[in-house]
Amino acid sequence: MNRLPDPLLILVTDRGYAGGRPLPEIVRAALRGGVTAVQLREKDCPAREVLEIGKSLLAVCRPLGVPLIVNDRADIALALGAEGLHVGQHDLSVRDARRLLGPGAVLGLSVETEEQAIDAEAEDVDYLGVSPVFVTPTKPDARNAWGIEGLRRLRRRTRRLLVAIGGVNARTAAAVAAAGADGLAVVSAVCGADDPERAAREIRDAMDEGRARRTA
Repeated sequence: MNRLPDPLLILVTDRGYAGGRPLPEIVRAALRGGVTAVQLREKDCPAREVLEIGKSLLAVCRPLGVPLIVNDRADIALALGAEGLHVGQHDLSVRDARRLLGPGAVLGLSVETEEQAIDAEAEDVDYLGVSPVFVTPTKPDARNAWGIEGLRRLRRRTRRLLVAIGGVNARTAAAVAAAGADGLAVVSAVCGADDPERAAREIRDAMDEGRARRTA
């Protein structure tokens, strides 16, 4: 069952890039620009604060039918009634996350190597977060970047939904989508933009161009 929108353009939140602007304001603008899902990722916030941020984002996303995916924290995802959870290699296991959230939840898993991606073939996940595609300050602890060729190679090895993150912006989105990414996840390119709506629209247009190039 496909639990995710198509096309899939995920805005990953990061208040560090917001310049003091409220996250709901940035998210609302990004949705107007073509973002189709939001991932709540505020690693340096206490749980109670993340929960309050999540409530404010749900108030923006839910009336529009846009899924909210929580990063790492299954407890916060459950408390919010969020549509999904994204876990990394050292977080809650996919099996435990699925058991907690149930069969209807969106569940994503970060993969940093081909071996991790192949191991995930047997897991009940909706997408693999291919991380990072390019070197980026938002993923300082990640392993070597995949690059375009690495993404192409992975695309040939799996039928999983692949979501590319790390250095994805309006300049790189077309090439990343053409290389095989089914979806894109962006952080600073939208959260840090002076005009998040315009930034999201430019990425979405480039993404659509890359998808068309791949299927041509």
